Amino acid sequence: MSRSTESNSVPASAILSVRSLSVDFRSGQFQAVKSLSFDVKPGKTLAIVGESGSGKSVTSRAIMRLTDFSGGRISGGEILFQSRNGPVDLVTASPDRIRQIRGGEIAMIFQEPMTSLDPVFSIGDQIVEAILLHQKTTRAEANRIARDMLEKVRIPDADAMMKRYPHQLSGGMRQRVMIAMALSCRPKLLIADEPTTALDVTIQAQILNTIRELQRELGMAVIFITHDMGVVAEMADDVIVLRHGEKLEDAPVRALFSNPQHPYTQALLAAVPRLGSMSGKAPPNSEALEAARFDGKLPLLQVDGLTARFAARRSLFGRLTHRIHAVEGISFEIAAGETLALVGESGSGKSTTGRMLQQIMEPTGGKIRFRGRDVAEMDPRDKRSLLQKIQYIFQDPYAALDPRQRVGASIAEPMIVHKLQPDKAAVEARTLALLDRVGLPREYRTRFPHELSGGQRQRVCIARALASDPELIIADESVSALDVSIQAQILDLLLELQRERGLSYLFITHDMAVVEKISHRVAVMYLGQIVEIGTRKEIFENPQHPYTRKLLSAIPVPDPDRNIDTTLLTGAIPSPVRKIGDEPALLQYSRFSSSHFVAAEPQKLSETLP
Repeated sequence: MSRSTESNSVPASAILSVRSLSVDFRSGQFQAVKSLSFDVKPGKTLAIVGESGSGKSVTSRAIMRLTDFSGGRISGGEILFQSRNGPVDLVTASPDRIRQIRGGEIAMIFQEPMTSLDPVFSIGDQIVEAILLHQKTTRAEANRIARDMLEKVRIPDADAMMKRYPHQLSGGMRQRVMIAMALSCRPKLLIADEPTTALDVTIQAQILNTIRELQRELGMAVIFITHDMGVVAEMADDVIVLRHGEKLEDAPVRALFSNPQHPYTQALLAAVPRLGSMSGKAPPNSEALEAARFDGKLPLLQVDGLTARFAARRSLFGRLTHRIHAVEGISFEIAAGETLALVGESGSGKSTTGRMLQQIMEPTGGKIRFRGRDVAEMDPRDKRSLLQKIQYIFQDPYAALDPRQRVGASIAEPMIVHKLQPDKAAVEARTLALLDRVGLPREYRTRFPHELSGGQRQRVCIARALASDPELIIADESVSALDVSIQAQILDLLLELQRERGLSYLFITHDMAVVEKISHRVAVMYLGQIVEIGTRKEIFENPQHPYTRKLLSAIPVPDPDRNIDTTLLTGAIPSPVRKIGDEPALLQYSRFSSSHFVAAEPQKLSETLP
């Protein structure tokens, strides 16, 4: 039962008052939000939490009147906003009035940055356009504000970044650009829909600190939509718990964490993965892994000196002057049935490494061997076969799914392409079984990606990867978009599949609690190189490199009374862009055990750490 009492009167102190809001889809067949009421006060943060599909994002889009463009309809209630020009009901306001408010007075950070950034305009042009649209300023001043905001969200080499395009950025970098764009107009209300989902813990800590600073400076109100209860504990003043579009509980953050009233809230808090929970326990599926190693078989995957460099800048005459050193000479191996977690900050080279392994990108140097065979020396037929054996689950599920293709067709496609099932009936049966395995209703096979929540789309991507019967799955932030209860189910599913079929995983993630639960070994990346690699126990219980220690200490903890160490939240990330001829020195390693290697002289590297 909710602790709050509903009231038809609007508190004078509230900047936004939502009263009995209901939102329908499919001409009233489906009600996504049911008579929801809450208030948001200046300088305060309201967190809205709940499972994927609970109505969190629909609520935020209704406030911005974006449901009008996605088949939704506000079927009841009021959304009263204290605009600079006086109070306004956003439900009945004219389109022109909404356009003035949207972006200028109410800004929104979306969950999937690639769908929110225009691929044909540079980053700088998009931020500057937003500033010029909502602020009375010159283009030169707008450029300065844009650069300052990029630096505020810790984007290295902001001047160069202004000229780059969304596809040239990692998922975490794109999300930081979206945050910079939203904050550039200094809005009265910021709606943040999973704004740090794609970010590693150190960047997340800095972004949360930036939002807190702007709150203090501007008296800005924040609606924070998230499934990360650690972030809720760190950021929120008040919390609303939603399920199936209904409010189950509404309480101040400390009261909610210390004494949750509703059984669903209690279950939600119990499902939160906690760092240190695996201390002293054996890694998952370790018996089968040890048996495979004892057989003396070659590792499933061997990577030796892998390098990726990209052209960054050219002179007036077209001569290349600078390169991006995304990955620099990294080496590791993955055994059959083993999970290697690759962790590090956004832009450290994690996703680039994964893309090279799946032949999406061509390496600049180094060797990749699969079952002892050099991938570069394989003929086209063998390389095509390898695409089936190595599957990739992408970070951004919306960009990974064809918007014109129904969910069932997306899952079935790999089976048809690689001729993995004897007939259409077998494909259909396997598709339904995969939907069951990832926890989606079977009727979802007829839906399109835009009809699903972010977490539901990610589960479709996982089902599609499993459809190919792969040997190695590269999971790039594959559970970052999922709420904690669904995340736990997916991780259990991945571990179960590993136990059944001896699957191997390269798990690219920033969530150290997930790493601790699923991994056998962990490699920590920084500026394109591995600074520490070892078993799960060695990395979590005996971290040697200062950067590894920093990653572990920056993790949000589901405790509202925890003091935040703001010394973590300073400094800029060094840029991976270097002049031609200015090659980065390859790290040398100290050996702490047969499996634990750490970059030598870590004290020197620590001087450059942000």
